[in-house]
Amino acid sequence: MTSPARPGAVKSADRTVELLEVLSSSDRRLTLTELHRELSYPKSSLYMLLQTLVARGWVEVDSERGTYGIGVRALLVGTSYLDHDPVVRAAIRVMEQVRQDVNETVHLARLDGPDVVYLASRESEHHLRVVSRVGRRLPAHSTSLGKALLATRTREEVEQILPEELVPLTPNTVIERNALHEQLAGFRNVGYAHEREENTPGLGCFAVALPYRNPVMDAMSCSVPLGRLDPDHERQVISALLDAARTITELLRQFGR
Repeated sequence: MTSPARPGAVKSADRTVELLEVLSSSDRRLTLTELHRELSYPKSSLYMLLQTLVARGWVEVDSERGTYGIGVRALLVGTSYLDHDPVVRAAIRVMEQVRQDVNETVHLARLDGPDVVYLASRESEHHLRVVSRVGRRLPAHSTSLGKALLATRTREEVEQILPEELVPLTPNTVIERNALHEQLAGFRNVGYAHEREENTPGLGCFAVALPYRNPVMDAMSCSVPLGRLDPDHERQVISALLDAARTITELLRQFGR
């Protein structure tokens, strides 16, 4: 269902963005009928909008099946966003150092509404390792990245961010609101967040916020398969992340971010 138009929004631009968001969030290509059902635009207008976006490379069409998907132009613009983001540029070298120090997969993510979006990853060299694609979006309440960012906010601010229903990604995901707030309070005290199998079975994750600005929007994490997460390795990972957060924050503040 299409969302209400934003105040001052240009109708055609608003529809274009909503259409691209629907296509990018789908795990498959969609037909004109499916898009019409999702967006409720007049079918003729929706078809003309799709044809315009196909011609510009923002949408790709499978003529045989009559389905539409996100186009390569969207990838180029997304890559440009990362190339020009000063946080990503500052974090990449530090992330690589963390990966070398602990030999686990390291992520950088940004809070976007009630979700975190992955901006960069550096993969472990272990045969058994975590792989997360850039652009992946996950609920903040179910990830250590999101928990680290939520923990920088007051309970009232967290409630403004969280969706009405907390959806579990695994049986271990904390979805009871008071329990989540208690968890976040503990993370505020220790300066980092963690979760075990709340996001992915068999995986533990630790994260630190990057407080170079207020409100804090970015965080770095390290994911570790539980099979090799012993107390010594846990301390090593937490120490590396805390050092990395200080380094990145100092770099960004130095350059006025």
